[in-house]
Amino acid sequence: MEYKSNDATPLRPQGDRFINAPIMEMDLNKFISQIKSEVTWKDSDHNSITIFKSDTLRIVLIGMHENTELREHSTNAIISIQVLEGKIQFLANDKNYSLSKGNMIALQPKITHIVKAETESFFLLTVAALDK
Repeated sequence: MEYKSNDATPLRPQGDRFINAPIMEMDLNKFISQIKSEVTWKDSDHNSITIFKSDTLRIVLIGMHENTELREHSTNAIISIQVLEGKIQFLANDKNYSLSKGNMIALQPKITHIVKAETESFFLLTVAALDK
């Protein structure tokens, strides 16, 4: 298993943050603070940061402002959404799921869905690779 880190970007010039190692400890409160401090958070509806990425699993922390939406989309992987702060509406298969802190939902591949933030919200998106 190789260690993997992210590269510096104009929006995150510090770079060199490990995103894969044999053991990864993640301070979610620190990442939420980082998201809130970035220009992307101030200038757009949402901001996100990948906090873990391997060949088989990716974990992304996503923050959304109140009354914003991630438009309809789907993925070819199994996903889960775990709400850390706030309240979101998760629409899938013609059903609306109201999720708040401590709630979670999981979807099989190729299910189209929409995420709407009722309040400022932060959630973990976990994406699991499918067997090949």
